[in-house]
Amino acid sequence: MTNAFYRMAAGMAAVCVLSGPSQAQSSAPPNPAQQERVVTTHVRGNFEVKLTPEALADKAADKTLARMSINKQFHGDLEATSKGEMLSAVTPVKGSAGYVAIERVTGTLKGRKGTFILQHSATMARGTPHLHVIVVPDSGTDELTGIAGTMTINVAPSGQHSYDFEYAFADSQ
Repeated sequence: MTNAFYRMAAGMAAVCVLSGPSQAQSSAPPNPAQQERVVTTHVRGNFEVKLTPEALADKAADKTLARMSINKQFHGDLEATSKGEMLSAVTPVKGSAGYVAIERVTGTLKGRKGTFILQHSATMARGTPHLHVIVVPDSGTDELTGIAGTMTINVAPSGQHSYDFEYAFADSQ
């Protein structure tokens, strides 16, 4: 069941389009002295991923739940490794499932070294996927402090994984 879910999750990722993080609405007008200048950058590349089944905390859980460790190697403008955890659930209805994951990315992004955390939230309802991968706010370290963004994960029919990463750094002025 775990491998079947991963294939289904990879399929979800292959056809998902991510939306950016939602913006909180404020009734107060912005203060020009406190506004931030943000420049958005878009990078792409390939990655390899290894998912390893892990034991669930609930030993009595049925086969609809799974836990996996994540190990990735990113290439391109993001030269990095990541390690994380995934929890997944499949249902008896074909094409319906979900997963959540957290992974810490460590490496270099267009020459800037540091770490940041990606948060995944994915569902598939009878074959209709929704995948959202965002940088956890304030998770950047070192030269990646202040990073925000979203990542799209693509899986080619050949099984090759790639990413599209749109990000920005807040630069207080």
